Amino acid sequence: MEKFVIQGNTRLTGEVEISGAKNAAVAILPATLLIDGITTLENVPNISDVKIICDILTSLGANVEWTNYHTLVIDSRNLTCTHASLEMTSKFRASYYLLGSLLGRCKDVEVGLPGGCNLGARPIDQHIKGFEALGAEVNYEQGKINARAKELIGNSIYFDVVSVGATINLILASVLAKGTTILDNVAKEPHIVDVANFLTTCGADIMGAGTDTIKINGVDKLTGNHTYSIVPDQIETGTFMVAALASKGDILIKNCIYEHMDCLSAKILEMGGKIENLGDSIRVYCDGDINSTNIKTLPYPGFPTDLQPQIGVALSIANGTSIINESIWESRFQYTNELNKMGAKITAQGKTAIFEGVKNLKGSPLYATDLRAGAALIIAAIIADGTSELYNIHYIDRGYENIEDKFRKLGARIERIK
Repeated sequence: MEKFVIQGNTRLTGEVEISGAKNAAVAILPATLLIDGITTLENVPNISDVKIICDILTSLGANVEWTNYHTLVIDSRNLTCTHASLEMTSKFRASYYLLGSLLGRCKDVEVGLPGGCNLGARPIDQHIKGFEALGAEVNYEQGKINARAKELIGNSIYFDVVSVGATINLILASVLAKGTTILDNVAKEPHIVDVANFLTTCGADIMGAGTDTIKINGVDKLTGNHTYSIVPDQIETGTFMVAALASKGDILIKNCIYEHMDCLSAKILEMGGKIENLGDSIRVYCDGDINSTNIKTLPYPGFPTDLQPQIGVALSIANGTSIINESIWESRFQYTNELNKMGAKITAQGKTAIFEGVKNLKGSPLYATDLRAGAALIIAAIIADGTSELYNIHYIDRGYENIEDKFRKLGARIERIK
């Protein structure tokens, strides 16, 4: 077991380089199973979720090789298996993308139920509805999902709720299907566009990614021998933007896309922060008080649920009263119990939390309850008076590459202790 020991009362300053998007990487890697050839992926985040999906691809017969710290070469021409074990898939949520890719390629797949952070009910009924609309038969049994079809036929599919996972999974299943598939009421997150762009590079015919409707004309095959660079991580970018605000610091965030951050930028400006758009970099700084505000999480381009815990840290020390309404996940406020241990005044009930701003937080033993809560608690410990010990940091390693090194370069006093 490892923990972070963090000495607080630190103002963060300097530069930080953003890694490739975790949410794009864990979808694009299963997508390589659809490729008839060799794929080179650059700007891959070197994180535990990526390493797990690489192990799963290897177990299926793909050849996966790290050629440097951020570059992967995948050859999936000679798959030997279409069954991914529960032991491996239960380690992270995005393992369900194996369903779409293996169903699209092999028409027969068995995948253990996905795992990941405990954020409440996270059903995959929209995924199954879509697979069945394409002609697949889907069954649950003994912790596994089986899907098979003689062939997949394009269809019109309307999602009852906006779902990132279902949108990506149906793109994966449809690119090699016969005919045209139209996906309506889809999610529009940047990593969905990135998955579509990757597949298009390999010969897929996909239109409309990033809008409410995606049209996919099935093709006979997807070709390899392409190099693709994964988009910068929107959520890591936002995490350091909030860290600059909460610590009243001054951070230059490099290798990021400003347009992906519009909703967060608006809130940071409202709360008293300053932002400079420098092309592929963003400077965020704060030289005054932090103001209260109200936030409601929504699908992109609304305020991301994955940045809700981080902004909650800033609201805990803001002047006045703030309210966060969480409309995506029912158990996203678990981190508020840890902030209250640090002296915050937060009342969370159901999908609403009320933040009464306090002057400062105090160091405390802390426990990460999920990936984004873990990142938020690092920020809380950095700005708190005294020393904090943060446990369950394996959650953080799922989605942030060398996070302690990045914070240390900004002046944080943080150590990983075994």
